[in-house]
Amino acid sequence: MNRLNPAAALFLGLLTPVAVQAGGALPQSRSPLGEAIRETLVQNPDLLAPLRAQIEGLEQPAPINIYSDDMARDLSALARAAPQLYDPALPGFGPSGAALQIALFTRRDCAECDRAKADLRALSARFDLRVTLLDMAEHADLARDLGLDMAPSYVFGDMMLRGAMPVIVLERYLSRD
Repeated sequence: MNRLNPAAALFLGLLTPVAVQAGGALPQSRSPLGEAIRETLVQNPDLLAPLRAQIEGLEQPAPINIYSDDMARDLSALARAAPQLYDPALPGFGPSGAALQIALFTRRDCAECDRAKADLRALSARFDLRVTLLDMAEHADLARDLGLDMAPSYVFGDMMLRGAMPVIVLERYLSRD
């Protein structure tokens, strides 16, 4: 089989789109040409060095986080509400000086809320955890300020979880570094 030299293969590769537009290239003629170009580039990777340097030198745009404004607003609200959320004088369980704190918003006659309390009580025995219990009706202003509208809702220092959570999810959040 005859081999094209590198310059000829690249030249023909550049001409292929022109020939295809003019209707001059047959479908079966493109595959051998493509293969010849591929072989040439594999055998001579330095031919791509200028292109590679140009591509690698391009600055990649920073990823866009469409939730960044919402996150900043939530974190600001959590910081403002922290004294009310974790007040040791409020009802709850676990040591008052615990390293980890959760405020649990509940409603009366809420079976999922009772389950959430039981799960957190068990977790407080394993983790250095203080749980503050807040009734959504009694603390309606605080719940509204945080955007909480369902019970149970869990409030950590840096996030809020709305709705009942399995124990394994809560364990993962408590185990974060």
